Amino acid sequence: MSAALNCNISFIGGGNMAQALIGGLISRGLPPTRITVSDPVEKVRLLLAEKDVQVTDDNIAAIRDADIVLFAVKPQVLASVLKPLKGLFDGKLVMSIVAGAEIATIAQLLETDRIVRVMPNTPALVQTGAHGLYATEAVNAQDRELASQVLAATGLTLWVNSEAQIDAVTAVSGSGPAYFFYMMESMIRAGKNLGLDEKVATALTLQTALGAAQMAITSSNTPAELRKNVTSPNGTTQAALEVFDRAQISQNIQAALAAAQKRSQELAQELSESSK
Repeated sequence: MSAALNCNISFIGGGNMAQALIGGLISRGLPPTRITVSDPVEKVRLLLAEKDVQVTDDNIAAIRDADIVLFAVKPQVLASVLKPLKGLFDGKLVMSIVAGAEIATIAQLLETDRIVRVMPNTPALVQTGAHGLYATEAVNAQDRELASQVLAATGLTLWVNSEAQIDAVTAVSGSGPAYFFYMMESMIRAGKNLGLDEKVATALTLQTALGAAQMAITSSNTPAELRKNVTSPNGTTQAALEVFDRAQISQNIQAALAAAQKRSQELAQELSESSK
C-alpha cells in the first residue's frame, strides 16, 4: 500500500462506490488531504467534506494535481464528463469503474492509453468487495500495482487476461450479490411458510449465508466437496437438493449468468456508439 499512500488521488463522481473506496483508502493510511472528489451534487460534496477530503464541482480543477484519477460516473454521462478533459492526462493513471465503458472508448475520449478498467461489486461498501481488473500492455507493472493497492482497500482484486473477460466478471461478481440476495429472500419466505417468525427466519438465513461463505473461503475443500460433506444419504439436505436438481437449478443459474454476460456486452456496445 506504500506506493498508493504517496499519490494524490482524484475521484470524478462521489457516489456510493467512490465513498467506499475513499473510506477504505483513509482507513489504510492515505491522508484525506491527498484525496479530491468532484461531484455536481452539493449534498454529496458536503457529505464527503466531513471526511476532510477536498471537494469541488470542477472536474478540471479536481484532476490538476492528481497522480491517479478514478472515474465513478453513470455510463449515460460518460462522454459529457470525459470530453472536456481530453488531453489533460499526461503523467496520470486513469482508473474507471464505469459499467460498460471499454478502454478504447475512454482512450478515445481522453487521449491516453494509461487506463485500468475495473468491475467492482457492492460489498465493497463493507470492505468485502470482489474487483475484476483489466489493462492493456500500455499499462506497466508499477501502474498495475498502484491500481491493485487502491482497490485492495475494499476487498479482493483479481486481474483478468482480456477485456472480454470483464463481461464474465460482471456476470459472476458484479451482478453476483443480487443472486445471493435473491436466494436469501426465497429462504426467508420459505421459513415463514414453515411457521417461523420473520425475524427468526431472517436471522437464521443471513447467518447461514455468512457461515457457508466463511467455510468455503477458509476450507481446503471445494464448495462441491463441502456440499457433499453436509448431505447425508436419504437425509433432509438430500431431500432439498433433489428438488433443486429436478428443477435444474444449476443449469438455470448458468443460463442466468450467460444472460448477464450477454447484456454486459450489449451495454458496452451501446456506450461505445453513443460516445462517438
